[in-house]
Amino acid sequence: MQGIDECLLEAMRLPGARGAALVDWTSGLALGVVGESPGGDQEAAAAEAAELARLAAEQRAFASGSSATGAGAAGDEPDPPVEDLILSNRDSYHVLRFVPTSFDSSVFLHLWLARAEGNLALARIRLGEMAGRLELG
Repeated sequence: MQGIDECLLEAMRLPGARGAALVDWTSGLALGVVGESPGGDQEAAAAEAAELARLAAEQRAFASGSSATGAGAAGDEPDPPVEDLILSNRDSYHVLRFVPTSFDSSVFLHLWLARAEGNLALARIRLGEMAGRLELG
């Protein structure tokens, strides 16, 4: 298990990482940030990323077929409604990885990745690992 700061610092070690944040998609607040921020304003970037996450998470069409209710099997921790989102533009990627929690899952990791230096597949795999080890509470 690792805390928010350790998780974000690990994300910044990924090739091409420009910035990372842990964001509550319900409120739009950043729970932790490190590195640069798209547009230069960390709070605005967190709120805008949260809006994207909220839109995807609240759409039934994007929920997985077997866990469309948001809960796993009896006794399991609830899963986030979406695993991750990837937004690409001309020079970067934004990867939003939903974090499973033992409570109402409403947080995600946001990684801003330079397209020229970054490896999207590696970033996606590593963010999944980080999300699994992240300890909130």
